[in-house]
Amino acid sequence: MSNAQPVTDQTWQDEVLGSDTPVLVDFWAEWCGPCRMVSPVVEEIAGEQAGQLKVVKINIDENPDTPRTYNVMSIPTLMVFAGGEERKRIVGARGKSQLLDEVSEFIA
Repeated sequence: MSNAQPVTDQTWQDEVLGSDTPVLVDFWAEWCGPCRMVSPVVEEIAGEQAGQLKVVKINIDENPDTPRTYNVMSIPTLMVFAGGEERKRIVGARGKSQLLDEVSEFIA
């Protein structure tokens, strides 16, 4: 079972921008090796921080509009949204402790 919820261009507004809790968004694609390395880390964080931090994934191949809107040029790109705005951008693969350090300010 996946802890990180998939979002699409269509659900972006409600699921990410309309969220009451900070949202960690994983921009990824099936063919991306580093994305596959980051994915289990993102899933772990999603499970451990449930209720504190919402974690979602968006497949950039299936949903091209959202990455274009936010100028996502390379993947994996992780972004934190709070209050409907981008607050942090992390480009490239990170280990779990590094990633938690990067998003810790958004975890209640």
